[in-house]
Amino acid sequence: MSSLVSAPFATATGAQKKARGPRPAPLHSFLLTGRRGRRATIRCAVPGNGLFTQTNPDVHRVVPAERDLPRVKVVYVVLEAQYQSSSRRRDAAQRRPRRAAEFEVVGYLVEELRDADTYAAFCDDVAAANVFIGSLIFVEDVALKVRDAVAKHRDRMDAVLVFPSMPEVMRLNKLGSFSMAQLGQSKSPFFQLFKRNKKDSSGFADSMLKLVRTLPKVLKYLPSDKAQDARLYILSLQFWLGGSPDNLQNFLKMIAVSYVPALKGADIRYNDPVLFLDTGIWHPLAPTMYDDVKEYLNWYGTRRDANDRLKNPEAPVIGLVLQRSHIVTGDDGHYVAVIMELEARGAKVIPIFAGGLDFSGPIERYLVDPITKKPFVNAVVSLTGFALVGGPARQDHPKAIASLMKLDVPYIVALPLVFQTTEEWLNSTLGLHPIQVALQVALPELDGGMEPIVFAGRDPRSGKPLIRKSHALHKRVEQLCTRAIRWAELKRKTKMDKKLAITVFSFPPDKGNVGTAAYLNVFSSIYSVLRDLKKDGYNVEGLPETPEELIEEVIHDKEAQFNSPNLNVVYRMNVREYQALTPYANMLEENWGKPPGHLNSDGENLLVYGKQYGNIFIGVQPTFGYEGDPMRLLFSKSASPHHGFAAYYTFVEKIFKADAVLHFGTHGSLEFMPGKQVGMSDACFPDSLIGNIPNIYYYAANNPSEATVAKRRSYANTISYLTPPAENAGLYKGLKQLSELIASYQSLKDTGRGNQIVSSIISTAKQCNLDKDVALPDEGEELPANERDLVVGKVYGKLMEIESRLLPCGLHVIGEPPTAVEAVATLVNIAALDRPEENIFSLPGILAATVGRTIEDVYRGSDKGILADVELLKQITEASRGAVGAFVEKSTNSKGQVVDVTSKLSSILGFGLSEPWVEYLSQTKFIRADRDKLRTLFGFLGECLKLIVADNELGALKTALEGSYVEPGPGGDPIRNPKVLPTGKNIHALDPQSIPTAAAMKSAKIVVERLLERQKADNGGKYPETIALVLWGTDNIKTYGESLAQVMWMLGVEPVTDGLGRVNRVEPVSIEELGRPRIDVVVNCSGVFRDLFINQMNLLDRAVKMVAELDEPIEMNYVRKHAMEQAEELGVSVREAATRIFSNASGSYSSNVNLAVENASWTDEKQLQDMYLSRKSFAFDSDAPGVGMLEKRKTFELALATADATFQNLDSSEISLTDVSHYFDSDPTKLVQGLRKDGRAPSSSIADTTTANAQVRTLSETVRLDARTKLLNPRWYEGMMKSGYEGVREIEKRLTNTVGWSATSGQVDNWVYEEANTTFIEDEEMRKRLMDTNPNSFRKLLQTFLEANGRGYWETSEDNLERLRELYSEVEDKIEGIDR
Repeated sequence: MSSLVSAPFATATGAQKKARGPRPAPLHSFLLTGRRGRRATIRCAVPGNGLFTQTNPDVHRVVPAERDLPRVKVVYVVLEAQYQSSSRRRDAAQRRPRRAAEFEVVGYLVEELRDADTYAAFCDDVAAANVFIGSLIFVEDVALKVRDAVAKHRDRMDAVLVFPSMPEVMRLNKLGSFSMAQLGQSKSPFFQLFKRNKKDSSGFADSMLKLVRTLPKVLKYLPSDKAQDARLYILSLQFWLGGSPDNLQNFLKMIAVSYVPALKGADIRYNDPVLFLDTGIWHPLAPTMYDDVKEYLNWYGTRRDANDRLKNPEAPVIGLVLQRSHIVTGDDGHYVAVIMELEARGAKVIPIFAGGLDFSGPIERYLVDPITKKPFVNAVVSLTGFALVGGPARQDHPKAIASLMKLDVPYIVALPLVFQTTEEWLNSTLGLHPIQVALQVALPELDGGMEPIVFAGRDPRSGKPLIRKSHALHKRVEQLCTRAIRWAELKRKTKMDKKLAITVFSFPPDKGNVGTAAYLNVFSSIYSVLRDLKKDGYNVEGLPETPEELIEEVIHDKEAQFNSPNLNVVYRMNVREYQALTPYANMLEENWGKPPGHLNSDGENLLVYGKQYGNIFIGVQPTFGYEGDPMRLLFSKSASPHHGFAAYYTFVEKIFKADAVLHFGTHGSLEFMPGKQVGMSDACFPDSLIGNIPNIYYYAANNPSEATVAKRRSYANTISYLTPPAENAGLYKGLKQLSELIASYQSLKDTGRGNQIVSSIISTAKQCNLDKDVALPDEGEELPANERDLVVGKVYGKLMEIESRLLPCGLHVIGEPPTAVEAVATLVNIAALDRPEENIFSLPGILAATVGRTIEDVYRGSDKGILADVELLKQITEASRGAVGAFVEKSTNSKGQVVDVTSKLSSILGFGLSEPWVEYLSQTKFIRADRDKLRTLFGFLGECLKLIVADNELGALKTALEGSYVEPGPGGDPIRNPKVLPTGKNIHALDPQSIPTAAAMKSAKIVVERLLERQKADNGGKYPETIALVLWGTDNIKTYGESLAQVMWMLGVEPVTDGLGRVNRVEPVSIEELGRPRIDVVVNCSGVFRDLFINQMNLLDRAVKMVAELDEPIEMNYVRKHAMEQAEELGVSVREAATRIFSNASGSYSSNVNLAVENASWTDEKQLQDMYLSRKSFAFDSDAPGVGMLEKRKTFELALATADATFQNLDSSEISLTDVSHYFDSDPTKLVQGLRKDGRAPSSSIADTTTANAQVRTLSETVRLDARTKLLNPRWYEGMMKSGYEGVREIEKRLTNTVGWSATSGQVDNWVYEEANTTFIEDEEMRKRLMDTNPNSFRKLLQTFLEANGRGYWETSEDNLERLRELYSEVEDKIEGIDR
């Protein structure tokens, strides 16, 4: 039997007519073009107050006519609107004449209850209700509101029925003698069924389904007086899950006649629930639901209405994942639209559904051939928006991934609007509601879901007959279906015929910067990829012999002089062709005028730069276009892409006709173009630009936040690549000499030579400029022995800090895993962290214990400069390196490559052979280290070693190009989270509602207390009243919310987790417990943090406002103190004045200070500060979250003017202050000084949690440490030079970023520039290498030195300046091909 019931679906003819009737007019977006390209305006149908869901509950209120009949009032709350559409039809049926009772039915959506007026109306309705029904209430703050409103009247009500929801709401259940008040506590076998099975964590809804199926077994355990009530509860669940109007009508009849006293004995009859399949296959034209895929395919193959394309056995097949509730409630119009669109485009469909929240079983049962184990489909699109297993409740991502791995096709998760109406979404610059982003974008990404395209909306008001249904967004449905088919075609097309467009970046725009990507040797990597693709059967005709030749062919125009500044032109697109092929071209004219414009143009044509090799095109993505224009950089919102940018993607899709585009490295500009933050419309530029091309994107594994932006805004399948192997910075030149002097002192300090050696140490330390970091006495000053030890200890500690600093050496090449030696430093740092959740102790901690110390105690002593502790820490560090090195050596071959880790490890751990780490430690003072702890630790390190040397970067790319499923994996810091490895995964972030974790909060408290201690020490014992700080997306992903938690602890609040482990609220810590004043904050959220963590911005804003309204003395609550002052000045309430959470306008990123500095397109520091204020003064308001980011510049300035300190975090070794421009781009140090009434410069601090020994340093200390370990360190710059062309650019970039710090903070010492000049300019051999390897980047290096002097940041000799000018002229001639 193929189904349990034949549902009444439309006939084929009727459905076809409906589906193929006239298409509705396209839905417009927030960017509408009226006549002459002007933007039109859409107004919400329902006026808003800043919340998202602004529907009037009266539109889903049914009030019966006044008759002399008993009245039953039913109030219900649901997550989604499909039950409302079914219930409206049920309500109409309930009002037919000759009834025994009248039903008043009022429905609410979960998110509507955030509105104060709506919640008040809800409370009034509940107070008068006989029956309350709730379902899928999983948003904690709303769940608590529901609980509070219903709990007051629970005992009075006749029935309270809550279906899958949070435990707090589930406990409200009451039906006669049946109650769930003890849910989670009772040991009754009945309640055991509601507990989550850890082995099969499909979620609570599936436990409910299990309950329905096991009814007979349950009832035998229940006392007879409770059996009837329990049975009716389970019948209620069956009715509810059935969801059809008939089921819901009978459900209400059953509850009313059974539990409403006025209807006891009334003649109200009801039928048993009509049962539908729990899982199956559904098609709107099919006569029934199917639970056998072969039966469905038999029906599909005999359809008379199918066109020839559908009958073609070679037609692509798309699997669809649907929610059964939409089908049985009749709210399926959006599903029908997708099915019909796919079929109209020649794709077959297999639409599967599930009644619970676990879709993994149906995926395997209906989409995979049980005999061949091959998929029936070429791609899968989930239309539920939910994670594959668990929906909005608890998820089981490993189970989902296992099912999707078996299926092995691209997995797309599209979205119906749930918490907004269509108009609200169209008008919102944020795009999707933050709760929907958390539940239906972030969570499916953990399963490997891609392309969060909004395909369905809902009306603000119910239409005829007041039925609130989902409707298809036809332009979005077309986009979704076309993209799904394009992914499916990758599965079917031959390799020889596939066309791939590899896109590289050039930023800042300069010929020396072509192939920009973080940590990546781009052209060597492209060469490696193309060589592998060619071997695999792709058409890569004419590939050069070397990566160097590849660079030459791409960056030089062969038709001009060899050294022309122009790149190679692959295509000239005339204006008429551009306008015909680019439907959104007129939308660019407001910012850029008529095409072709002056960017990527020869005045007549738009130019596409790159080179074609067979079916492979390597193209250079144009830049933003405004980076060199100071006036455009001052605009608060970013400009649209220019015509040249649009022409590039038009060429790729419509002229080259790429089957896929591969964006090569972190990162380009496409995903940062203006548009909604998440949930693109057809007028968002990332959506328009990428068009219908499958987008594959190589992204650095340590940057999950920006990778997630690319995933959400440009629909990228992001594949992670490894950052370069880390090694210790080491010591060089004077620093090495200083180390040798300290070794002499330790062996001779008790002889008469102690003072003499200390004097040499002081002299050498000053020559190395360490006197800026360590207080040093005068040379020759006689010191007592204990003071000598302290001076030497402090210098020694600073040297060890420099020597042990991890730095990435060179640049990574795709497909080249690290060698064994290169893996050691990473493993040593992995071993340095305690992992209590896995019962793993850190190696330094184990070694310190052997000498009766804790490692934290040793760290603190070393930080204070206690010589014995500095020496002990050095010994622990060296022993750690030696033990790990000995372990790795056992797993290497003669070539130094790691091989056969598994068998080596099992032989060491399994058969008791002499353990290499024990052998090594037996020769040190740590011979008694705990063997069991070491064995556990090295077992873990063995697993990590396997992950480090695994190589799937090329494999994952080929998997994606073949239209297969790329396994997802987290991004982040591999030292903190080795699960980031191996690379070659579809990189994702995390559940945004899971942070900050308890561990992050613990770490944050330590850092905040150290920061405040240092501030007090430097400011006469006074606490800072306000700290201005930055929140980054990637940092909070890597650390699970440490910097977010730091803000909370400054305010004196703590996060509260709900029953599902999610953080959605905070509570204040008492002043007594805090032991200090509450510190005011000014939080600058990066644009990426804003996109990924809008819920956390909401949380922080609520926290600040809560603290500002606490009745506490202002000397103990600086938030309240400043908010009261600012409220008076601004003429607003204290709550509004307490606005502290700022970022860019939605769809814009960065302050543009970095662009101005990188392109030298600024006149003075005031201009940079104006950019910062203009771009960063958009505030988030938790009282009106739907409004998005509102410009509040005056409030921003007043808040910054109170800042006593500025603060940022460094959390991983790969990225430090001068590695990227983001850090100085967000630094307001000089700006704050200008805003403060006293003109005092704020102190500036950096928290460094890159190692287990967290530090808080001044900004100037950190800049010096950065310069010593990277820019001026031979180990670093020689590693870069090995990467050739790209390496020179990396050196130049560090110097440019150093100038950025001078501009924003003034915290760069003159000697840094002087030493850099000595290293790269005065050294003739180095100078020649730089010029020959990348003359364009060398020219920029010279320009930056001259700029640093011209702006007053570097004082140097006239001889140095003259040499720089002469070299600049020489390199200009070389670039232009002039031979003097």
